Amino acid sequence: MSNNDRIMLMPLKPDSGYRMYDDTHVSQLKFILKAKALGFTLDEVASLMTMSGNCADVESMGLQKLKLIREKIAILQRLEHVIQDMTNSCKANHDPNSCPIINSLN
Repeated sequence: MSNNDRIMLMPLKPDSGYRMYDDTHVSQLKFILKAKALGFTLDEVASLMTMSGNCADVESMGLQKLKLIREKIAILQRLEHVIQDMTNSCKANHDPNSCPIINSLN
């Protein structure tokens, strides 16, 4: 069973081997792809697909995702500063046999 089979009903595979998708399948697949592009997991996408009329629940899920994204951004910004400082220390290094970045990792 593929990931998509868990969150949308796939048309049966006929003897010819080629599934025929109708507009509903295409719309569902577009929904899934857009939600995945926004960072939602397949489990979250499945939940979103069942909440279409409940804006408060969708908003809550969106706010949870936004909080997670902001936390990841903060972590990445801290890493950016650390690595920037490390590369700056390389610029100031005059010892060709010693690398401040490697030294800091040891």
